[in-house]
Amino acid sequence: MTKVLIADELSPRAVEVLRERDIAVDVRPGLPAAELEACIGDYDGLAVRSATKITARILDAAANLKVIGRAGIGVDNIDVPAATQRGVVVMNTPHGNAVTTAEHAIALMMALARQIPAADRSTQAGKWEKSRFLGMELAGKTLGIIGCGNIGSIVADRAHGLKMKVIAFDPFLSEERARDLSVQKVELDELLARSDVITLHTPLTDSTRHIIDAAALAKTKPGVRIVNCARGELLVEADLKAALESGHVAGAALDVFAEEPARANPLFGLDQLVATPHLGAATSEAQEKVAVQIAEQIADFLLTGAVSNALNMPSVTAEEAPKLKPYMTLAQQLGSFAGQLTRSGLRAVTIEYEGHAAELNTRPLTAIALAGLLGPVLDSVNMVNAPILARERDIAVSEVKHDRPGDYQTLIRITVTTDRRSRDLAGTLFGDKPRIVGIKGIPIEAELGRHMLYTTNADKPGFIGRLGTLLGDAGVNIATFHLGRDAPGDQAIALVEIDQPLTDDQLERVRRIPHVVQAEALAF
Repeated sequence: MTKVLIADELSPRAVEVLRERDIAVDVRPGLPAAELEACIGDYDGLAVRSATKITARILDAAANLKVIGRAGIGVDNIDVPAATQRGVVVMNTPHGNAVTTAEHAIALMMALARQIPAADRSTQAGKWEKSRFLGMELAGKTLGIIGCGNIGSIVADRAHGLKMKVIAFDPFLSEERARDLSVQKVELDELLARSDVITLHTPLTDSTRHIIDAAALAKTKPGVRIVNCARGELLVEADLKAALESGHVAGAALDVFAEEPARANPLFGLDQLVATPHLGAATSEAQEKVAVQIAEQIADFLLTGAVSNALNMPSVTAEEAPKLKPYMTLAQQLGSFAGQLTRSGLRAVTIEYEGHAAELNTRPLTAIALAGLLGPVLDSVNMVNAPILARERDIAVSEVKHDRPGDYQTLIRITVTTDRRSRDLAGTLFGDKPRIVGIKGIPIEAELGRHMLYTTNADKPGFIGRLGTLLGDAGVNIATFHLGRDAPGDQAIALVEIDQPLTDDQLERVRRIPHVVQAEALAF
């Protein structure tokens, strides 16, 4: 039975969703790393939030793990490259808590502008320091958003409601999208120089880590205020502290910290700081939403192959999955066929799609074709890690879609280039059944069985009889026999389905038949 482990606190609805789909669920939040490592091999799926760290060592022990679901956005607690290398899909829920986090950023910005936390503490202490807490109006001020994706775009929308001017730095924000959001796209230095308030909503990557440091702060206008509801390591806390103490930065509101739980931090104790304990997604609505969403995504993947919000493989919707299934089988068979025939170093692979196939979501088809191609020579290859493995081995991968009419309503062709030659294989679907329709440019029509014998030979009389006699004498039953040739008396090929695999000795005897150029035993 399919099993999923929930290793962090999630809404009980996640358990209900999984069990409604007949998936066994264990809920064990707070497991020490050693215990998680000891038990993870029993599970097909894993659901976490931000507390559980999924390291390469834990992934090494996860022999059956197929998917990790992060209920939330950030995945810096998951070693995504290690998961990809091991063929484990990593999913998140980028939209589930977007509104909640955006609202928290706006709340922090307003609390910072009007010094609400400090004023609250003062008032409840019996003081009446009305003149001490001189605030700042947000209307008419410029808000600089670093990272204008799901959350940043919602913040921009809410800021417009406050009558703020909004500028944004995001290398992936198109001019068209910026216009739709009524946001001015600018470079980082301009954002720093113009903003009255800066809010961070970018993922933590090598390029964004410490994006707000002493050098960046020096470029901001005096009295700037900074809000961070994304990741603590986007800014250098020591540099921010110095800027707060000097008065150059008027205030900072932080929901995230470089080290969490943040029980101690160099910024704590500063009057200009508003701090919350990573509450960006902490509303009852968001907690249930992301829990249900990640449970549905995990269940869809394990039961139907649908892939949603994956960070390391192409997405396949629940509607697409059944339509793609026969094409996935065809692409995998073509890749496996080519891989089993390859005897020298792979240099390049081109995958072409014609007809109906060209109208599909072809990225997963290309991934599974690569998995089939690399599977005969590498261990533990699947459609998650196959593109990475190809890149690591300098195998050039090309995907081509044709809108030209062809002999078939749908066609997939794989051309493999090695150190010594190029070879192409083409296939189509008859109904939902994959068929080989071309090998090395030679027309042939064959359905692949579990055990196949592939031969190339000079087109001379007597070959078919000798091969049939040899297999018959060896007690090997022929299920189907398919032939093709490029011209009479020239090169010919045969694809023979047999009921059992050939022994090495039997295959060698086939190779010694006169005019045989190549003979290979294939398994599918």
